Parts: sequence; structure tokens; C-alpha cells
Amino acid sequence: MKHLGLTVLGFPSNQFGKQEPGKKHEILPGLKHVRPGNGFVPNFLLFEKGDVNGKNEQEVFTFLKNSCPPAGGDFGDTANRLFWEPKKISDIKWNFEKFLVGPDGRPAMRWHPSVNVSAVRADINKYLQRYTQGYFN
Repeated sequence: MKHLGLTVLGFPSNQFGKQEPGKKHEILPGLKHVRPGNGFVPNFLLFEKGDVNGKNEQEVFTFLKNSCPPAGGDFGDTANRLFWEPKKISDIKWNFEKFLVGPDGRPAMRWHPSVNVSAVRADINKYLQRYTQGYFN
């Protein structure tokens, strides 16, 4: 996506099923050798692990969630799955929820984690076409 002027940022969190228990120095080796494994090295910027929801959420997520409508409805059964309080409808529902921030720094779109990557790609392409044609200026 870099050829389109996009940068992908990854923010590990242990708030979803406790799936990221590693310490800072363990996250990249865990990706490479365990999950997904097979020598995987992310081709995006990976930030330090932190909270994306709740009273200790990182400010960037407060900003993103306040700027975009919630993705999806309720949380379903939260027992032993979601680890933060208080829960709000605007919270990130699960790993791999995505946000698009435009070149002007304004959040433009948000996708539920169940949305297929091909649909996200198509939405981003439509956004870029509209942006380059001056619809957002």
C-alpha cells in the first residue's frame, strides 16, 4: 500500500482473549515463529502493546473511536474474551478492527474485524479516488 501513499500501523493489545501476552521484546519473535509463524515478518509499523479500550486506552484510540461511528453492534458473550472496563458501544470489538485516516489527519472510515480485507481494499481505493479528485478539499 506504500505505493499509494498509505502507511499501515499495527497496535498489539492483550484485551481480546488475552491473545498477546508477550512482553515488548517477545512480540516480533512470536509473530515470526509462533503465530502466524513460518518466518512471518510484518511489512507494517508495529507499535508497543497497549490498551485500545477502557480506562487506560491509548489516546490515539480515544481520538479514532470518537471520530468514527462504532463498527458493529453489541459485544456478544464477553466472558473470558474481553478484558477491559467499562465497555462502551464505540469500543473496538476484537483484534484487527481497522481505521483509515486521511492525509489531512482526519479519521475517514472504520471497519469491523469481520469485514473481508478485499472489501477494505475496495473502500480505500474508492476513498483515494475521491480524495485525489478533490471531493474532500
